[in-house]
Amino acid sequence: MAVASELSPALISKLTASKAASISLATLTTSQKNGALLAIADAIDASVPEILVANAHDLEAGTANGLTVGLLDRLTFDATRLANLSEAVRDLVKLTDPVGQVVHGMDMPNGVHLAQVRVPFGVIGAIYEARPNVTVDIAALALKSGNAVVLRGGSAAENSNRILVDIIQGALVATGLPAEAVQTIDELGREGARQLMAARGYVDVLIPRGSASLINTVVLESKVPVIETGAGVVHIVLDESANLEWAIDIVHNSKVQRPSVCNALETILVLESAAQRLLPFVLEKLVTSGVTIHGDERTREIFSRAVAVTEEDWGTEHMSLDVSVRVVASLEEAIEHIRTYSTHHTESIITNDVGNAEMFLAQVDSAVVMVNASTRFTDGGEFGFGAEVGISTQKLHARGPMGLAELTSTKWLVRGSGQIRG
Repeated sequence: MAVASELSPALISKLTASKAASISLATLTTSQKNGALLAIADAIDASVPEILVANAHDLEAGTANGLTVGLLDRLTFDATRLANLSEAVRDLVKLTDPVGQVVHGMDMPNGVHLAQVRVPFGVIGAIYEARPNVTVDIAALALKSGNAVVLRGGSAAENSNRILVDIIQGALVATGLPAEAVQTIDELGREGARQLMAARGYVDVLIPRGSASLINTVVLESKVPVIETGAGVVHIVLDESANLEWAIDIVHNSKVQRPSVCNALETILVLESAAQRLLPFVLEKLVTSGVTIHGDERTREIFSRAVAVTEEDWGTEHMSLDVSVRVVASLEEAIEHIRTYSTHHTESIITNDVGNAEMFLAQVDSAVVMVNASTRFTDGGEFGFGAEVGISTQKLHARGPMGLAELTSTKWLVRGSGQIRG
């Protein structure tokens, strides 16, 4: 349990209420949880004008405060994004409830029956920035998996987060569930985030989403167990067998479709044997969409409109229309580059060589490794999880897009009939 002096009375009050709510949520039926999710989705649809007004205030403040283009994009709501948000909540209704699922079961020789079943964590804390969609995603996933959630969404999205939490709490109460199942501590500011990281015993797991700086701070300073979501320094490799049309389309989609998100492409690695054939066309398509090419010397020889890449570029998650390009001698050199600079999020290879594909899949150590597919597919919704908590880049408990199952732990149920150990 956290030392009481580390936490303010206001936070202790909220966390105590969250713990009580989590006990109620853990025993809800799937039907009860699904009813609340549908009520949340309907309430979002009914409140679009009010949400957009609140979001406009955040965008105005964000622009005045110099938020980057990437962060402003993540902060932005419009009618389409809100419709997609409520639809993602409805999609969770269609998914199997993980709570109570038997992961493993067996009968011991003495007749004792063992069953390992999925159970909620209890209270989940989330610290994130400029991403109001996360407020809904995590709240909905937490509810379906039987967890209470405490949200610290950051000052950039304060107005948007406030109205979303109000909407969610109203829907919970309307369906007979405790409003305290979803709470925000935004009013406590950065000090609230610091205290949330110290709230061991009140909070069962903490999930950070945001910049590499935010994530590193939470991982290094939190006393609460953390599921680490990672920044996305994402790579695509083009080899000598790559289909030109695939290379053009996949690279373009991976970089341009939504450059501000963590599964967007940041670095292209092309084998020397393929560079002259592929790069002029792949890079031309990017440039026509406003992408700035940061190229090594060989890239700039082939494509004169590239600017010089820097060492810092290789490890940068641009979240903008910028991409780094390097010509490498071999697939082994490309994989070594990925090992050096990757954040272990998503990597893809464009190839028609089965041996190269299998080598890439086996040797690249990232949460998601692809062959001939856009990196933009690394997403809970695309993977069929409904909404997502985030993309875990760690190796313990969860890795890759996190959905309902990743918000549960397990416990063992032992049923005997008088057996004793000899």
